[in-house]
Amino acid sequence: MQKGCFWGAFGVREGLGGGYEVWLDRVTGRVCMAISAKGMAITGIDDRRYWNWVSTEESRFHTVAYLQQIWWFEVDGVVKFPLPADIYTLSFRLHLGRFSKRLGRRVSSFEHTHGWDIKPVTFELSTCDGQLASCEHYLDDTEQDYDNGNHKRGCWIDYKVGEFIVNDSEPVTEVRFSVKQIDCTHSKGGLCVDSVFIIPTDLKERKRKGMLK
Repeated sequence: MQKGCFWGAFGVREGLGGGYEVWLDRVTGRVCMAISAKGMAITGIDDRRYWNWVSTEESRFHTVAYLQQIWWFEVDGVVKFPLPADIYTLSFRLHLGRFSKRLGRRVSSFEHTHGWDIKPVTFELSTCDGQLASCEHYLDDTEQDYDNGNHKRGCWIDYKVGEFIVNDSEPVTEVRFSVKQIDCTHSKGGLCVDSVFIIPTDLKERKRKGMLK
């Protein structure tokens, strides 16, 4: 699909439906997508004992979901969109700890951060044509030298779930994705969930290496 035809078909550049945004990379003209936490199904999200919505300029959606504490951690989502033919990488953007600004400086609090070093979380994706990917990650570093800082705390991390291939923009591509840690032998908390990104794979790698801004 040509770039002009693509945006002519939808009439907007981004912000489709409120739960996600779609845009063209300014250098390559290729399609990128982000799905907000508010566009996902989060177990316990309506119970303030577990989750809160936090306003922040650090999210393109200006709001992230903050988990105080829960036993059953599960976030699921699905998106249907006529993605152009390409190879895409899907990733979750997560942050250990809660952050704020104090006297003009960014500070992080880890008051509620616990449980992510006991067992890994499971990331999964599946497509309507049967493609599957999954991986596991420990979100916290227990062996890190806390005197010198824990690199997984206090910063946004993109966790790659996997890749999938789109051969044609029709029919519409449906992608399901999730992150979960549902071992109820221990609680976990102190985590911000921002969004899921779907980016052309080689474009994401070039950006990661600083080759493309």
